[in-house]
Amino acid sequence: MREKIIKNWSPATFIENAVAEIKTQVGNDKVVLGLSGGVDSSVTAVLLNKAIGKNLICIFVDHGLLRKNEFENVLHNYEHLGLNIIGVDAKQKFYSELAGVTEPEQKRKIIGKSFIDVFDEEAKKLEGVKWLGQGTIYPDIIESQSASGTVIKSHHNVGGLPEKMQLKLVEPLKYLYKNEVRQVGIELGMASHFINRHPFPGPGLGVRILGDITPEKVCILQDADDIFISELRAWGLYEKVWQAGAILLSVQSVGINDDKRTYENAVALRAVHSTDAMTANWAQLPYDFLVKVSNDIINNVKGVNRVVYDISSKPPATIEWE
Repeated sequence: MREKIIKNWSPATFIENAVAEIKTQVGNDKVVLGLSGGVDSSVTAVLLNKAIGKNLICIFVDHGLLRKNEFENVLHNYEHLGLNIIGVDAKQKFYSELAGVTEPEQKRKIIGKSFIDVFDEEAKKLEGVKWLGQGTIYPDIIESQSASGTVIKSHHNVGGLPEKMQLKLVEPLKYLYKNEVRQVGIELGMASHFINRHPFPGPGLGVRILGDITPEKVCILQDADDIFISELRAWGLYEKVWQAGAILLSVQSVGINDDKRTYENAVALRAVHSTDAMTANWAQLPYDFLVKVSNDIINNVKGVNRVVYDISSKPPATIEWE
């Protein structure tokens, strides 16, 4: 199917074929879609909305692992798209399910299952919903099941739905790479802040906190990540890298603050260049920039006394640390 799509690739042709296929597949049934605020789910929402209009119901879940102020900002940003969207605060459910869990693959599976549980609960409140829309793209499928049969990392939007949901799956972007998804978004007339937004993992900060997850750790990482991303924008670097974010490490180290010894957290910064997420090279950000970001994080984020920069490429490292 991937080969058929790219044989005579153009965003306009893809949209025309996808809309026709969605109409045939879904008919007059209602579709519930999980929005993340990222490029993939946003383009999926606009594409589905173009095909079925008011029969699309979008749900945006705050799993407590979003970036700083993300829940409010995403709901605000979707207003101009005219989407029918429901916001769900599920932070405590996710924190409870993840308490004490440190193994990366187990964390991903718990987050994925919790998403499905939340969607199942919300979908049951709606009438006439028979489909679940998802922003799955091709790299998600490849990483979830490699050619050798080895799982590299689970993606919460891959693998179908449990029978208890009694919903069928519609994934219009599942054979596209990220750069192609962006081309489709541009063709759909979407605003640049949707199209140019860096990829953000479905499990959110849950795969950027090494070790167990607590609300306190999430708060620390949100503040550090917000400084990093804000400075990338201020320095005109945000759109020059493909993806960036901060990672809260599972180690503490000795530092000095006001002539006193500290033993606090270390944060790693990650920025890469890529086109399709299958390979990536670490971004050589300016030293002056890294100095400022490091100082700002250490001086303003309580609980952090050390900042490092990740200079690993994919492969052998993956873009996300977990």
